[in-house]
Amino acid sequence: MGAYPLVGGGAAVARDEAARNALVRRFSLRVTLVLIVLCNAVFLAGVWGSGVNLDELVKTPDLFNPASDICLRLTWQRLAGAPDPVRLCSEWINLSDPSGKPHLLDSNTTVKQGPDGRYYVDRGVQADYRLMAFVGFVAAVLVSGLLIRRYLVARYRLRLERAAFRQ
Repeated sequence: MGAYPLVGGGAAVARDEAARNALVRRFSLRVTLVLIVLCNAVFLAGVWGSGVNLDELVKTPDLFNPASDICLRLTWQRLAGAPDPVRLCSEWINLSDPSGKPHLLDSNTTVKQGPDGRYYVDRGVQADYRLMAFVGFVAAVLVSGLLIRRYLVARYRLRLERAAFRQ
């Protein structure tokens, strides 16, 4: 009495299974499209809300190159280890820049004297933790979108199977 044999019902069960799979595929596609829009909205709201300027986040420091730039202003700066102040170009025009705006020497730029007696910009370690936080935020949005999609599709599939079992 516990088991009910399927007599001639194999084709009907296969049809019901194919119909459930088609419903799950359609639901999965809809959830994916909605989550793409939603995750992009969360991403853009996060970028806008944080005020991060992506151009500043990944740009390299702008330095004077005497071969391709024209110096507009020289300043005297006292450097650590140098007995006298040193003249540095603090404002210049980059000839390859179509905007024509003058470029300025960043106040955080450190200049050191090399072993040959000439002065060089010390790039040092340029770890930008804002970039790491931004990448972490993007990864968190993507992973949460994938997990939400997996959860919703599995829940929908389980609901369809329960409804089929009750019939």
